[in-house]
Amino acid sequence: MILTKIEVVSDFKHLQILEKSDTGENHRRVLCCDMDVSSEVQEIQNKASELWTDEVKASWVKHQEDQKME
Repeated sequence: MILTKIEVVSDFKHLQILEKSDTGENHRRVLCCDMDVSSEVQEIQNKASELWTDEVKASWVKHQEDQKME
């Protein structure tokens, strides 16, 4: 897969990844701040490191807990 684009979405700084396969097909996926990105390409790791602050991570955890309460 070839990284085509990284978009930052939501208050929780989710990374929406657009990649192109060797056959030319597009593939989208979303990475959240509680995910391990150590096996991702360096550009994704750098963006995650830049955006996923402790504050963002804590806010995401609180949001998930609030969703469970509903």
